[in-house]
Amino acid sequence: MKIEGNDVEVVLELATEIGEGPHWDSASATLIFVDSTPGIIYRYNPDTGHLSSVSVGQQVGAAIPRRQGGLVAAMHHGIGLVDEATGAVEIIAPLEAENTDTRFNDAKCDSRGRLWAGTFSTTFVRGAGSLYRIDPDHSYKRVVPGVFVSNGIAWSPDEKRMYYNDTGSRGVDVFDYDIEEGVPTNRRRLISVDRADGLPDGMTVDAEGCLWVAHYNGGVVRRYSPEGRMIGAVVLPVRQVASCAFGGRDLKDLYITTLTHTLTAEQLRQEPLSGALFRCRPGVGGLPANAYAG
Repeated sequence: MKIEGNDVEVVLELATEIGEGPHWDSASATLIFVDSTPGIIYRYNPDTGHLSSVSVGQQVGAAIPRRQGGLVAAMHHGIGLVDEATGAVEIIAPLEAENTDTRFNDAKCDSRGRLWAGTFSTTFVRGAGSLYRIDPDHSYKRVVPGVFVSNGIAWSPDEKRMYYNDTGSRGVDVFDYDIEEGVPTNRRRLISVDRADGLPDGMTVDAEGCLWVAHYNGGVVRRYSPEGRMIGAVVLPVRQVASCAFGGRDLKDLYITTLTHTLTAEQLRQEPLSGALFRCRPGVGGLPANAYAG
């Protein structure tokens, strides 16, 4: 499986600084994603073409629907509840708020509605980040310390495996996962990525249990088998690929976010679609994304 050229559609030419955190909200049939640096949360309706946005006043790594309405977001100053109409934020977990050199990045929920979110050092201090679990009662726990750049999080279809990507380690790890307790154990390396192929960033899992991993500075989203073997790829017309998620009413559209951050004027001239939202139909469907139960 290899998809490139005319098979990849430009959905929105937003020129996002750091387009991140795509999440398909099945309840509203819309795609939620963020532009991290300016702190903007977007919601896109592919049926109507309507794009709405709200600014939360601080950097944001991901925004996810709550089961009772509204959004929960992983932001610079912690985990917050967001009023989409006004942009008002209520911090429910002020994790690392005292540390101005770290901020939250990617976040996902398991089927029980627990939020998993990780941090990284904005000055790229190795080992300064962590991965946290935020439970529906808003209590939280640091689960994985010593992270370089916390990024993609995903689960196998049966949720017996949890996948995790510390971008700085240039690979994807897998844990055994206890869905009843929300506890990952037995961490080991599943996929190693050569630096020449870019850095592993955001990721998702399809209905067949295969991983789709965005390769930052690699211009590609690769598909890996549950055993870690590369079995497919979506080639983008830009190198700075950040994350991906399945969406659409049949969950067979793969949405891909990209960025312009750190690109020079010459690089932007060569790759004018940097920062755009892309979409393709790779021939396999995804899994429904989970909302936060808190």
